[in-house]
This record gives sequence, structure tokens and C-alpha cells, in this order.
Amino acid sequence: MSDSKVLQPKVVVIGAGSLFFGRQSIWQMVHSPYLNNGTLTLVDTNEEKLAKLVKLAEMVARENQVPLKIEGSTNRRDVLKGADFVVLSFAEDTVKYRGIDCEISLKYGIRMCSGDTIGPGGIFRAMRELPVIMECAKDIEELCPDAWVINYINPSTVHGMALSRYAPNLKTFALCDSHHMPHKKAYYAVRAGIIQDPSEFTEEIDRKFDFRIAGVNHFTWLLKAEYDGKDFMATIAASLKKSAGTENNGGDTGAKALHNDAISYELYDIFGIIPTCTAHTKEYVRYWQGLGVTKDAIPPLSIWETEDRYKRHEEMWQQVDDFISGKLPINSYMGSFGPDHATDIIENMVGNLGKRFFINTLNSGAVTNMNDDSFLELLSEVSMDGIKPLHVGEMPRGIRGMQELVLDTHELTAEAVVEQSFIKLRRAMMTDPLVNSIHDADMIIKELLEQEQERIPKDWYQ
Repeated sequence: MSDSKVLQPKVVVIGAGSLFFGRQSIWQMVHSPYLNNGTLTLVDTNEEKLAKLVKLAEMVARENQVPLKIEGSTNRRDVLKGADFVVLSFAEDTVKYRGIDCEISLKYGIRMCSGDTIGPGGIFRAMRELPVIMECAKDIEELCPDAWVINYINPSTVHGMALSRYAPNLKTFALCDSHHMPHKKAYYAVRAGIIQDPSEFTEEIDRKFDFRIAGVNHFTWLLKAEYDGKDFMATIAASLKKSAGTENNGGDTGAKALHNDAISYELYDIFGIIPTCTAHTKEYVRYWQGLGVTKDAIPPLSIWETEDRYKRHEEMWQQVDDFISGKLPINSYMGSFGPDHATDIIENMVGNLGKRFFINTLNSGAVTNMNDDSFLELLSEVSMDGIKPLHVGEMPRGIRGMQELVLDTHELTAEAVVEQSFIKLRRAMMTDPLVNSIHDADMIIKELLEQEQERIPKDWYQ
């Protein structure tokens, strides 16, 4: 990549109507001096939503007097040429279909609070999204083969695996915002009592705080937490135990946010390490599926709340409308949002800032007792030259075994979707850690295929 391109980066966001990323990407592209003299290209198949986001981005750039160029298109092929970064961030009708996934799964005794990465929900979200991701990959290979491709669509591991295996000539990695740095490290520094507030987190504290997180996306664990040579794992766990029952720290509302600290402490009490993405991890294990003979102190998982999600999305679009109409002053935009994981990483790469970020990529020896090609979420050095996961050490037994089962489920899912293999789809479902009955799993597959025909490739029905 030439220096001129780095100085004026072109960032293409496919799925700009995904508000959880689209609004923040505008913020960062305007805010960063490394990015705001480049181009932000927004792509979405929904013309109305696209027009709103393009208008909003133009207004924010103009208000902040930066030369950022804004483009919009409903056809990605028209705008991919010259891209330095392509962010995949689409999920058509995701609220509707995740609701269907969770409803059908619950009918057969599988409880999902999120339903987008593990269980039948994770498998069928990949059935809907991965074919489109691979179509995007083909277009990128043809039109901008040197671009970095950042997958921001769940199930992150499935899609990251597929891009790594089936589009090996592309430079790719996958993201999840749950471990956005340095915020994640500051959070654990507060839990450890090293600082009282995240705002007190400094470079010196960062340097002295050796904390190591690793695992499959959404099933990650704090394997080490030492500050100035002192182990703070038990202190962090005690903090979680103390706040259990009052927490709502899932970065969310509703089912994903319930009982996370209590569950985190209970898992620590068993395994001696702390889950770091409990809002999802509690869905990866079978303990809160409501299958026990005796009543658990922590109730079974609550189910993904479809109607509440629709309401949240409506509120988010209303905010966009209010900025465009002037009901909300556009000069308040930059104070309403903040940096995003993907655009933080892009800024770091373009500016050669030397920061470290958690990304989903090949293990490459970071976790010493897992395969090099295991697709894991790891703290990494990320530059225009490539990705280097940092050394972690061993994954403890017990947790390692569960990691491998999840990886097998994800890999079989990727193979099933790309190869359009019903045999492998069924095999992925039977491997999944939440499935307990062959017959029930077969019925889930049958019913989800029936109810999601509009979003699943037609070849599955021939």
C-alpha cells in the first residue's frame, strides 16, 4: 500500500444502516486527524436508511470543518475500487430472525439470551449472513484485493474462519467490541482496586498491569491479572461476587445483561479464572439452560426480547432523524458518541500508532496448548504489515476442552454454509454444546429452514 493511500484512507462500510457501528464510524472518521482527510463510503441496500446516514455524515463533517469525503451507494461494486479498508457490518432483519431462532429453539428446550453466535441461533445466523460475506469477498478480491477486510458480523468466529480459509488471498480479521481497548483493561483495573475510576487509567498502569485474555469470541477468559507482580484474580472475583444481583454490566439491556456478575463469580469458583464476556459466555455453557433436577440459585437464561429490540432500533433511528431535522443540534453529535473498536484499529493502522487491540485471528502459538490454526480472540499488534498475536500461555484444562468443542461447532458451521452441505449442517448442530437431543435438533433445523426461506439461499431447498 502506498504512502499516499495511507494519508487519505478510503474506508468502505458495507451495512452502514447497522446503527450500532454506523454512527460511531462517522464519529471516528470525523474526529481522527489520521482519517478525516480520507473517504468514508457508506453502503446499504436500503435506500432510505442509506440516504439518512450519508446526510448525517455530511452534516457532521461540515460542522466540524474537516475535509472528509462522504460517499454512499446501494451497490458495493460501484464503490469498492480504491478501498484501503472494507468493514462488513450488515445483518438484514436481524431482530426478526434472531427472534425466530430463539423462539423455535426454546420450543425444544434450548434457551438463548442472544442467539447470534452459539446454539441454533449462531448456526442459522451464519446460514443467513455468511453467503453474503463470501459474495463480498469475491468482489473485494476483484476490485480492491489489497484492502484490509474487517468482519464485524456475528458469529464472528464462523465468519472469520470462513474468510481465512475460503478467501486466503485477502488480508482479513474479525472483530467484536466487547474487548475494546484500553477500556477493557481499565475495567479490570477498577475491579482489582488498582484505580477507582476508568478515567484514572494511565500508560504507567497499563504497563504494570499484566492481564491476559484469550478464547473463542464470546467465550473468552481472564487467564492472568497481575499488577506490579501481585496476583489480583481473586480480588477481581471478590468484586464480582459483591456486585452479584445488582449488575447490569452486559453492555446491553434485557436478557444479555441479567446475572452476569453472579455467573462470572460462579464460573470463577469452579474453574479458577474469570469469563470476560459473560453476557454471551453464559449462553455457551449448559449450566443455565434450566435442565437441573434441583433449583439453581441463578435462574435459567432469559430469552432474547424481540419487541424490546425493535423499540431500541426505532429510538436509534429517531435520534438520527432528530439530528438531520435539527431537533438535536448537529454540534452535539461529537459529544453524543465516541470511538469504535473497528475505526480505532483502522486509525492505529493508518497512523502506525503501535497500539494493541483484541481481534479474532489465527492463534499462531499465542495459546501454547491449542492449535496454531485455532481462531481465537487475542490481544495483538495490528499494523499495515500484518497481525501478531501476543503470547498468552496455556488454556486451563476443562475450559480448553469446551473451547475445542465450540471451535469444532463453528468450523463445521462455516464448512456447512460455504459447501451448502446438509450433512455438515446437521453435524454442526449435533456438535453444538447446547444440543441434547438428536430428534429435537433435527426438528429445529427443519422448522428454521421453513421459517427463514426468505433469507437462506435457495439452493438449500432444492
